[in-house]
Amino acid sequence: MTNRGPRRTAAAGEWSGRLHQAREFHESARSLVTLAENASYNGAISLMVAAVIGYADAVTAKLTGVVNKQDHQAAPRLLRAALGNTLPDKHERFFRKLLGRKDEVNYGARSTSLEEAQRLLAELDEFASWAERTL
Repeated sequence: MTNRGPRRTAAAGEWSGRLHQAREFHESARSLVTLAENASYNGAISLMVAAVIGYADAVTAKLTGVVNKQDHQAAPRLLRAALGNTLPDKHERFFRKLLGRKDEVNYGARSTSLEEAQRLLAELDEFASWAERTL
């Protein structure tokens, strides 16, 4: 793998713990969106970001024995390096798009609408299904 970026060796079996955490973040985000009781869904998007990172870490940990370390913007490169052309472009684009929202939803003033949160959740559902099949 070239363009290594920040990463570390995953412990044996770490991928399953990463997958478990990703599922928990994913379901927590789903709960917030399904309740549809908020004025802003930034919290749900923040959970979706944590979920997508967890799914990607589970995949890279299982397939290559490494996980991204700290620089989440480099995580899609690591996933691409691990999977090559078998990583669907739409999933890489979604991963990058969701990571791009990380600072905005955690520190910005813009609120995320219910409709946008529902769209992103549907995309996360597709990404998660793909990740689970890849594992």
